[in-house]
Amino acid sequence: MAQRILHEAPFLTISYNYTDEWLYLDWHGKLDDEVVMDGAIKLLELLQQEHCTKILNDNTRVSGLWADAAKWGGDVFFPQLYAAGCRYFSWVHSPERYSQLSAELAMQQTNAGIIFMAFDDLGPAAEWLRSM
Repeated sequence: MAQRILHEAPFLTISYNYTDEWLYLDWHGKLDDEVVMDGAIKLLELLQQEHCTKILNDNTRVSGLWADAAKWGGDVFFPQLYAAGCRYFSWVHSPERYSQLSAELAMQQTNAGIIFMAFDDLGPAAEWLRSM
């Protein structure tokens, strides 16, 4: 898989997958509102830079509750992401329940126009995104 790291931070690595033409977000650690919002803003910048329409958002190594960032994501961030060209967002849930709840809140909160699908495993999440 031809992939290039575009951004590396303590809680988030963002790569561009040239084979599938999507941004891959690998979140890790205990997240909070500030970390999630900072990562989201970086994602928006990179999506505009790479001109892609798909995001594979991997939360399998994440814990923490970030409900305020989830609300902000739904109200503010996802509409900006849509305006920047994102159309498909494949979200792999954290095994940790509080993080799952935050993710679900973010997806339910928005009417941005992005098609979201949530998964428990990376494989099916990637397959769905490839089919779009």
